[in-house]
Amino acid sequence: MELTMSSRDTPHPLDAHAVADGLGAVDRPTVSFELFPPRNPDAAPRLWATVQELAAARPDFVSVTYGASGSTRTTTRQLVRRLLRETSLTPIAHLTCVAASADDLARTVEEFLDEGVRSFLALRGDPPADGSWAPHPEGLPTASALVALLRDVERRRCASSPAQAVRAATRPLSVAVAAFPRGNAGSGSSREQDVAALLAKQQAGADFAITQVFYDVADYCELVALARDAGVTIPVVPGIIPTTDPARLRRVAQLTGVPVPQRVLDVLDAFDADEPADVARRHRAGTRMGVDLVNGVLDGGAPGVHLYTFNTHGPALDLLDGAGLGGDAPRAHSRVTPAAPDLLTVPTT
Repeated sequence: MELTMSSRDTPHPLDAHAVADGLGAVDRPTVSFELFPPRNPDAAPRLWATVQELAAARPDFVSVTYGASGSTRTTTRQLVRRLLRETSLTPIAHLTCVAASADDLARTVEEFLDEGVRSFLALRGDPPADGSWAPHPEGLPTASALVALLRDVERRRCASSPAQAVRAATRPLSVAVAAFPRGNAGSGSSREQDVAALLAKQQAGADFAITQVFYDVADYCELVALARDAGVTIPVVPGIIPTTDPARLRRVAQLTGVPVPQRVLDVLDAFDADEPADVARRHRAGTRMGVDLVNGVLDGGAPGVHLYTFNTHGPALDLLDGAGLGGDAPRAHSRVTPAAPDLLTVPTT
């Protein structure tokens, strides 16, 4: 039985905030979410209910993942298409270099563009389970090469069609890339090497970056400082996972190689997962830790926050509400008042 931690039980209509007051205000941090296409068709209604809830937060965009080796290519396109046709949300389609030739990737880009997609997240892609990674013999070796391919496809389309050139002028192609606050465990690279790769992505035509998950404000701020010193000027959006479910955090650590700080696990593990009241308190304690992280990166100059939702709306929206970034938030970011004294109190038995 799933415990609902939020009071959001009634889905909001998707067009409730089609015109979002203050969305374009310069002092409003960006808010965005990551979704993944459901592996099981039976999960599609639940995902769409989540989309309805997340839409009420007036996100600047939502990104849609692209499974390892392109395994969710069809379902990713289906979800992106539905977001475009049935909502006012701006989808960013993930695209990876894994297991595809350059020609295959170009065709996939054309397919997305034909659907009306104007934003992409260009990724090298995750390594297989054995940790190895090798580009397709006729593929692309790096995310920067994928960025260059996206730009090349767009140039060719504009050159071949004056109508497309006009559409591109009114809705420019946007390309996001990944950044790694602690180095990329998937490739075994250091933070300095990833900063050099980020600069190459910028030079290839990237517009902004979204970071991999992290848990310490210093990790984000140090990454941005190193990037700026290296000549990176594009915005770097911090990618943040709600710190409410210790099992999920451990799973993410296995997938990404980013360890969860013991201080975070100590707080979450102290609650009894079989007691509903304790689970609710754990959720509040985890949300408070997430709020502190969001406030810290925004104070450090972050342009906004990108939340990894795992197709669940409650923890993400509670985190935004706590940080003063919810759907009814004022134009400027404002901190919440300090937590109640018992919010982070953990059981002693």
